[in-house]
Amino acid sequence: MSQQPMTLDTTLTKPVRLDYFIQVPAGEPDSPKGWPLLLFLHGMGERGRNVQDVTKHGPPKMIAAGDEFPFVVVSPQCPPDHWWHDVEDDLLALIDEVSATCAVDARRVYLTGLSMGGYGTWTMGRKHPERFAALVPICGGLLPGYDLAPLATRPVWAFHGAKDPVVPLRESQWIVDAVRDLGGDIRLTVYPEAEHDAWSETYANPALYEWLLSHALLAD
Repeated sequence: MSQQPMTLDTTLTKPVRLDYFIQVPAGEPDSPKGWPLLLFLHGMGERGRNVQDVTKHGPPKMIAAGDEFPFVVVSPQCPPDHWWHDVEDDLLALIDEVSATCAVDARRVYLTGLSMGGYGTWTMGRKHPERFAALVPICGGLLPGYDLAPLATRPVWAFHGAKDPVVPLRESQWIVDAVRDLGGDIRLTVYPEAEHDAWSETYANPALYEWLLSHALLAD
């Protein structure tokens, strides 16, 4: 296994340099099609130009502590004063670049994030459902008025703390209810005593990764 900081320089309409950590598992992929890929979006407090900040929470923190994941784990850093929806094209370009260099199985690309990254997960999953086999938004939400039908086409497992004072539980609940009404494969796990940190328990749960790996995009 290796984890290292990298930089992606893009030439998009609004060029943004994305620094990121990437962890590539040791050995050979479990499939001839390549490794699964997990894209992790951090929260507001980790924005900036010090890529080490992305290791404060979630999978990159666990990797830095020595944990191993059966995914290529890509953890970009959102630039200062930006939100994840500002850099969606850059994130898609990052997935493409990593996929081309790390033997990634395009059928098994997963998206997760916490807080601001939870919002980013809902947003990107809604706008680009064809890119992701499953979504895991944690303590995030969406503004009302969006078409949620695309979210009903992908498996979603959302998580939230019942006592969250930063992003209230209702921000996840209304999306889950609406997508369920659309016939979507969606579930919500609520931690009764948790506040904003709904991610530590979530990312420490092996069942989450088993659930992710049980999903793949249909072949063309």
